[in-house]
Amino acid sequence: MSIAANRALTVAVLGTTQTLSWASSYYLPAILATPIAAEFDLSRATIFGIFSLALLLTAVLGPAAGRAIDQRGGRDVLAVSNLVFAAGLVMMGLAPGPLVFGLAWAVMGVAMAMGLYDAAFATLAGLYGKEARNSITGITLIAGFASTVGWPASALMEAEWGWRGTCFGWAALQVLVGLPLNRLLLPPVPPPAKAAAAAEAAGGPEPRFADMALLAFVLAAAGFSASALGAHLPGLLQAAGATAAAAVAAGALLGPAQVGARILEFGLLRNINPMVSARIAVLAHPLAVAVLLAGGAPVAAVFVLIHGAGNGMLTITRGTLPLALFGPVGYGRRQGLITAPARATQAFAPYFFGLLVDAYGAGSLLLTAALGLAALAALFVLKARPA
Repeated sequence: MSIAANRALTVAVLGTTQTLSWASSYYLPAILATPIAAEFDLSRATIFGIFSLALLLTAVLGPAAGRAIDQRGGRDVLAVSNLVFAAGLVMMGLAPGPLVFGLAWAVMGVAMAMGLYDAAFATLAGLYGKEARNSITGITLIAGFASTVGWPASALMEAEWGWRGTCFGWAALQVLVGLPLNRLLLPPVPPPAKAAAAAEAAGGPEPRFADMALLAFVLAAAGFSASALGAHLPGLLQAAGATAAAAVAAGALLGPAQVGARILEFGLLRNINPMVSARIAVLAHPLAVAVLLAGGAPVAAVFVLIHGAGNGMLTITRGTLPLALFGPVGYGRRQGLITAPARATQAFAPYFFGLLVDAYGAGSLLLTAALGLAALAALFVLKARPA
C-alpha cells in the first residue's frame, strides 16, 4: 500500500472511531438525560452536572493521557480507551441509582481523556510530525457528523431498548467496532528516542510557558463560546426576536456551517499559515455577534452560519496550531496542558451562560464577543514572540 493510501486509511479509521467515541459519550446526555432523570427522580440539571464533572476529570487527566501517547504511540492508548468507554457504559447501564451512575461517568471521564480529539491529534502528530495538519483536518471532517449520527442512533436505541439498553448498545459498538479498528488498522509510531533524535537534528527551542499560556487562553475563550452557544442557541435566537420555528431552522445550520468551514480549510486554506486560520476562526464569532445585534431576528441564519464556520475551523486549529508553533515532539502531553483550561470552561459554560441569557437575553453575547476579541489579541501577541 502506498504512503498516501496508508495515510488515507489512518484518517478513515480515526474519523470512524472518533465519531463512535463522541457519539457514545459527549453527545449521549442530550438524548438520555430525560429518561435517566425520571427513573432516578433527579432533575435534568443534575444529570448534566454529573456530566460536567466528568468533563473536568477529562481536563485533569488530559496531560497524562497525552504523555502516554508520546511514549507508547496512540494506537494502544486509543484501543484501551475503547475498553474503558465500554466499561463506563456497561456500568452506567447497570447503575441501580445516582451514586453508581456518577461513578460510571467518572470512568467515562477517564475514557474521554484517552479517546477523543486531543488523543487522535497526538496520534497523528506522532505518526506524521509537522505534516499531520491535513490528516487532523480529515478526521474532523468525518467526526464532525458525530452528533448527526449519534443523536438519532441513541434515540432509536432508547425507543427500542430503553436508556439502559442504549448504554449496552454503545458499549458493544466500542468493543466490536472501535477496538479492532484502532488496534489492528492504526500503524505503530516510531520509538520515542528516534522521534526525539529527529527533532534534535531539526533544531528549535523548547516552547516557553508564556507562549503555551497564551494559546491555552485562546482555546479556553473559544471553547467557552462554542459550548455556551451549543447549549443555548435556539433560546438565544428567540431572545433576539426570532420565532421558535425560525430559531430552530436557523440553529439547524450550525452543523453544515462547521463542516463547510472544515472543507474550506482542507481545500483552499490548507497551505496558508495555521496562525492565519486561527485568527480568522476566532474573529468569526465577534463578527457574527455584531451582525445579530445590529440586524436582529431577520439575520439569525447569517449569525449561525458565521459563528458555525468559525467554530468548525477552531476545532482544527486546536490540533494544528500547537503542532505548527511547538512541533511534534512531546505534542501529546503539551496538548493536554494547553487544552485543559478549554475543557474546564466548556464544562461550566452552559450553566453560566444560561444564567446570563435569562438575565440579559441577546445582550449576553457581548461577553462571548469580548472573549473572541481578547483571543484574537492574544494570537497577535503570540505571533510577535520569537519562534
